[in-house]
Amino acid sequence: MFDSRTHSINFFVLLRRNSWIWKWKKGEMKFGCAFREYLQEEREWFLGEKCAHVEYSRLKKVLKTCKKDTSSDKDLLCQCQSCPLCDQQFFSELMKEASDVVGYFSSRVQHLLHLHISSGLHRYVLRLRQCFRSDRQTLTQEGRILIEYIAMNAIAMRKILKKYDKVHCSVNGENFKSRMHAEHIELLHSPWIIELGAFYLNSTGLDSCELDGVYGHFSCDLNLNRDVMTLVLPDSIKLEYTLTCAICLDLVFNPYALSCGHIFCKSCACSAASVMIFQGLKAASPESKCPICREVGGYSKAVRMVELDLLVKRRCRDYWRERLASERVETLKQSKEYWNLQSTYAIGLR
Repeated sequence: MFDSRTHSINFFVLLRRNSWIWKWKKGEMKFGCAFREYLQEEREWFLGEKCAHVEYSRLKKVLKTCKKDTSSDKDLLCQCQSCPLCDQQFFSELMKEASDVVGYFSSRVQHLLHLHISSGLHRYVLRLRQCFRSDRQTLTQEGRILIEYIAMNAIAMRKILKKYDKVHCSVNGENFKSRMHAEHIELLHSPWIIELGAFYLNSTGLDSCELDGVYGHFSCDLNLNRDVMTLVLPDSIKLEYTLTCAICLDLVFNPYALSCGHIFCKSCACSAASVMIFQGLKAASPESKCPICREVGGYSKAVRMVELDLLVKRRCRDYWRERLASERVETLKQSKEYWNLQSTYAIGLR
C-alpha cells in the first residue's frame, strides 16, 4: 500500500532545493556542487532508501588523476584516443551505474502508476483513504521527485562524458552515448518518461504544466500534423517524444512499448508480429522483430502505456472512440476467423 510518510517532502528540503537549483542555473554554483547537494537531499526525499546514482565526483577525480599523470607528455595528451589508465574502471562502472539508475527509475515509476491506476478492491481502498488525505497531491509530488532524479543523473552523465572527451581529446565519451542507446539504457529515452509525463498531465488535467522545483515543464501537442510530447529540463535539455505509430502513421491508440523502447498501437504491433489482437503481444514468436529497429525478442517484454492511452482519450475523445470501435470490429472479425479455423481442424475437414 501507499505510505505517505515515505513519499512526503519536507518543506525545508523544498526551500533548499529551490535555492541550489536557482544558483546553479544562474551560474553561481558549479554543477558538481549542485549535484552533491542534490544527493544529500535525495536521502531525505526517500528517507534513507538506497537508490542508484551516477558517481560524478569519484569519476571526475579519476579524470583529474589521468590528466595529471599524462600532462607531462603533450603528445600523449593530444593523441590519447583510449586511455588504459582510466578506461578500465571508467566506462564499465559508468555503464553499470546507468543501468542501475534506469532500473530504479523504471521500478519506481511502475509502482507510482500502479497506485494511480488501480482497480477492484485496491481502487476501493485508495478511494476510502482519500477521505483522510489527498493521495493525488502526494503522488504528483513523487512524480516530480522522479523527474528530477532521472534529469539530474542524466545531466551528470552528460557532463562527465564531456569531461572525458576534453581530457583525452577523443570522441569515446560521445561514442559511449551511442552504445548506451543501443543497449536501451539511455536515461532520458525511456517509455517510462513518456508514461510519467502522461501521468503528470492527467493528474493536473492540463495540456502542459510546469514542474515546480525542477525548473522545467511537460507539454503535449496532439494534432493532425505533429503528435509529440515535449519535456524541457535544466541545462538546456529539450526532448521530444513522438506519439505517432510508425506503422499506421497515426496517433497511437492503445499503445504498447516494446523492450527496445519503440511505441506502436496494439493492433499495429500485433499485425506486424502476425498474431491476433485478442491473443496480445505476449503471443508473438520469440523471433519477432521490432518493425523499426529490427531487434529480436522485443515483444516478450512489451508494456502497455496506460497513462498515455488515458491522455489520448482525454485530449482526442472522438478519435479515441473511433479507433476503439474500429479495433473491436477487427478483433471480432479475427476471433471468428480463428475459431472457425480451429473448428475446421477439430472435425477433420482439413
